[in-house]
Amino acid sequence: MIIDPGHQAAQGVEETLKKHRLKPVAVVLTHGHLDHVASVVPVCGAHDVPAWIHPEDRYMMSDPEKALGRSVGMPLMGELTVGEPDDVRELADGSKLELAGLELTVAHAPGHTKGSVTFGLPEAADIPPVFFSGDLLFAGSIGRTDLPGGDMAEMLDSLARVCLPLDDSTVVLSGHGPQTTIGQERAANPYLRQVAAGQGAQQAPRRGM
Repeated sequence: MIIDPGHQAAQGVEETLKKHRLKPVAVVLTHGHLDHVASVVPVCGAHDVPAWIHPEDRYMMSDPEKALGRSVGMPLMGELTVGEPDDVRELADGSKLELAGLELTVAHAPGHTKGSVTFGLPEAADIPPVFFSGDLLFAGSIGRTDLPGGDMAEMLDSLARVCLPLDDSTVVLSGHGPQTTIGQERAANPYLRQVAAGQGAQQAPRRGM
């Protein structure tokens, strides 16, 4: 299972697959920004696998400039071949995907984009729960809300609804930055702390595309 193969990621994906003798079964996407989907077409095409994305972000694969705004999108457009892979499947809130022996729980988490989602893996043996947060939650921060489709009120709701109920032991693997845990973020992340206290958060940072 490949999550968010972004700009210039195809070579690294192929090297990792070869090194560990892995066969991909699907690409799953937390949202539609270029830095998360730019290599979807070559990766899916090389291995004949589907890509999963929320329907509200699907248009971004074919029209990334509309998703990012001209000032952000235009500098990258000349380097990319945009479009959809042959097999695109749509994610729904609360759905479960069984891929590569894993069961992913999908949570719709708008705020960074309208179609942002997260993926959760349950605890297994000695492995704690894992939370693929995309650009919703970072170590010490959250995703930006100033691009088209971003909304701070939706971001706060998603943080409260999706992140706060998770166990402190849950490992957070985000779209940018280092690994963390829900417990660490509950204690130290200023945005999550304000949401937990029922307060409105300050303006979101400009982090992530």
